[in-house]
Amino acid sequence: MAKLNEKQRRFVDEYLIDLNATQAAIRAGYSVKTANEQGSQLLAKLSIQSEISRKMAERSKRTGVNQDRVVLELAKLAFVKMTDVVDRHGEIRADASEEDLACIESVKYKSSESENGSSIEREVKISPKLKALELLGKHLGMWDDRLDVSVNIPVVISGEDALED
Repeated sequence: MAKLNEKQRRFVDEYLIDLNATQAAIRAGYSVKTANEQGSQLLAKLSIQSEISRKMAERSKRTGVNQDRVVLELAKLAFVKMTDVVDRHGEIRADASEEDLACIESVKYKSSESENGSSIEREVKISPKLKALELLGKHLGMWDDRLDVSVNIPVVISGEDALED
């Protein structure tokens, strides 16, 4: 495997920030005018691909973030029930699990005074289930957003400029 030069190593490091080859090429010092092409060419090199894979695996090990963990977190968000988080009075349940509590996006309190005394209104919002379900479904290949279209159109060439056999 070919050894990477300094600029290529910088490209790999920059690419791992946002997985955008064009922006990584620019940040690594390649020309803005040719960054799109340079980024594409760099990603096509086996030595670059290998280094990106190696560094991604290293980061995953270091941070503990991997596909299984992400899928488990998405599953928590997708399948949590509001009744597992709050009771019928709108208070956070004392017996709610850590997993269920992690699904809370926000809690708002509003106190108000009236003739009957004071009251506290609570709003507990859990993370969007639909987005988590959508991401899980995509991961599992349950639907495909691509549209494949095939069309056969006959082409007739006529006139003075017609192709000769």
